[in-house]
Amino acid sequence: MTDVDWARLVQEQERRLTSKIESLNLADSKREWKKDDSLEKKPEINEEENEEQEVPAAESSLIRKILRSTLVQSTHDIEIQRKDPNSPLYSVKSFEELHLRPNLLKGVYAMGFNSPSKIQETALPTLLADPPQNMIAQSQSGTGKTAAFVLAMLSRVDSSKPYPQVLCLSPTYELALQTGNVAKQMAQFCPDIKIRYAVRGEEVPRGEKLKEHIIIGTPGKVLDWTIKFKFFDIKLVRVFVLDEADVMIATQGHQDQSIRIHKNLDKDCQMMLFSATYDSQVMNFAEAIIHYPVIIRLRREEESLENIKQFYVVCKNMEEKYTALDNIYGVISIGQAMIFCHTRKTAQWLVEKMVKQGHAVALLSGDLTVEQRIAVLDRFRKGTEKVLITTNVCARGIDVEQVTVVVNFDIPTDAKMTPDFETYLHRIGRTGRFGKAGIAINMVDGPKSRALLKQIEDHFGREILKLDAEDVDEIEKIAQD
Repeated sequence: MTDVDWARLVQEQERRLTSKIESLNLADSKREWKKDDSLEKKPEINEEENEEQEVPAAESSLIRKILRSTLVQSTHDIEIQRKDPNSPLYSVKSFEELHLRPNLLKGVYAMGFNSPSKIQETALPTLLADPPQNMIAQSQSGTGKTAAFVLAMLSRVDSSKPYPQVLCLSPTYELALQTGNVAKQMAQFCPDIKIRYAVRGEEVPRGEKLKEHIIIGTPGKVLDWTIKFKFFDIKLVRVFVLDEADVMIATQGHQDQSIRIHKNLDKDCQMMLFSATYDSQVMNFAEAIIHYPVIIRLRREEESLENIKQFYVVCKNMEEKYTALDNIYGVISIGQAMIFCHTRKTAQWLVEKMVKQGHAVALLSGDLTVEQRIAVLDRFRKGTEKVLITTNVCARGIDVEQVTVVVNFDIPTDAKMTPDFETYLHRIGRTGRFGKAGIAINMVDGPKSRALLKQIEDHFGREILKLDAEDVDEIEKIAQD
């Protein structure tokens, strides 16, 4: 597929996206949208080198935040670890129980929060406790964790004192604006609380002292403003929030800058760290930043294959794979489907074939800009396109709840060309949710890919059945069982 063809496909998507992207800008700013270094478009690659490159963590996080229009209704249990035996451990079922300032409570309700989410009902009593408690919290995007720490930030401000009292670090310019947007909405009935952004493009005259109560910014800019230029006294900061810790670690230089900022804070400053993941690297970073924290995690349920019917189709080449896919698509009543390809080139070839056949499909590829990817995912989530064709690295971490069919056009492998069990589980785990039956179809084009699939079958201990894509009755049967 040529670039011109693709541009025509996404033209309408980009127009629809404009309002969402514009909402990232500051309400009172005339600043033009600028790309952060970490969000630059990937360099062009030749036909020989069409492997998908890893998508920067900050990019994926930004996309997830923008796309989340509602809170995730998590069924995961809360796991709490308490390093400080004196810290309070209780939950609330309403925002009134938190005894917030009336205008702040009014702002919470105006944002559409009727009752606390699971992470909020557990985290907020600790975050708002007196004396202040330190916290490390892990939860996925969309669980309400940003609103939780923003509420804590706003609650700690003494607006009668004209200097920065809250410092919040985000990995990128765009993510800082996202947090600031939440803070501005929540504080819409508290005009006395002032917010300032410490991001590129924001300048402060030499010798001036900042009077805003809350500073939200990126580590490099904040480090300059505090240590180098001393625009405010960091020792007077009462609350320090480090958001997207896993993204911080993945962004060169941010980890060291964050630690340098932290070292200059007062020992009694309340510390909060939030992360979508909670591996050893994040944990080591967290423990270097935050002492005696309450640790809150959403226990991750094992993605189950219980409700997913798995099949494989034997093909000789890519053309036969497409024919099989076309047959299946023509018979099964598909809610929404995701098709995973190993390379960008294969994904583009498949899109071209399906578009020519009149199918409404979308392509999610690493050579798209952030804006284009958001548009593609938003349209797929709304059902404008029923089929999303993508590579694994580009779709990682993006969940669409309505998916009923997942197709592995290529069997997932790692760098050593051995089966990637985790990727397989994550791919097909996108279907079969909420007790509904899902269908996973694997395209096998030779002895090698069949051997890979057999290893996957043995690893999970669940049979993957052969499907004859030429047999209409058999295809109809899998959708009805």
